[in-house]
Amino acid sequence: MSIKQIQDETAQKMTSSLSLLKTELSKVRSGRAHAGLFDQISIDYYGSNTPLNQVANVSVLDAQTLNVSPWDKQLVAIVDKAIRDADLGLNPSVNGDSIRVPMPVLTEERRKELVKVVKSHTENSKIAIRNIRRDANSQLKDMMKSKAISEDDERRASQQVQMLTDNSIVEADKIFSVKEADLLSV
Repeated sequence: MSIKQIQDETAQKMTSSLSLLKTELSKVRSGRAHAGLFDQISIDYYGSNTPLNQVANVSVLDAQTLNVSPWDKQLVAIVDKAIRDADLGLNPSVNGDSIRVPMPVLTEERRKELVKVVKSHTENSKIAIRNIRRDANSQLKDMMKSKAISEDDERRASQQVQMLTDNSIVEADKIFSVKEADLLSV
């Protein structure tokens, strides 16, 4: 493996870690309705575990209300139960062939708790990024020990990996700041 391959692989892994952070933070409810809130909900659809967005249309009615319209009308009760059991703190109401899901207003205390959760996800992402750096540096040291690269090449490559790490951690902090501002805005 070459230095360039190690650096490219490291950059790709760090980008993936940041993408995962964004996905995790999108699941944290900020009090506003968004269709991605139900992405992790699955239902039993004719014996197979199927994501909700594959059996129903999820749309935003207004800033505080989601509408879920199952394509198979027999699924209304199953979808209603799945939303209730998803531990999102939501109380859906069946409205004929669709389900209305009002978003409860978040209290100040709950907002602060959610900021702590978001901070925890961000810290986990930073730890993952640092572990990626450690692995890359270990590969570079192994290459130097096997005389595949010189000490100077290893040092320069390690500095490049450190720059990637620093940039990724700054990006994680930016993602956190945006989500924190979103959670704390009333």
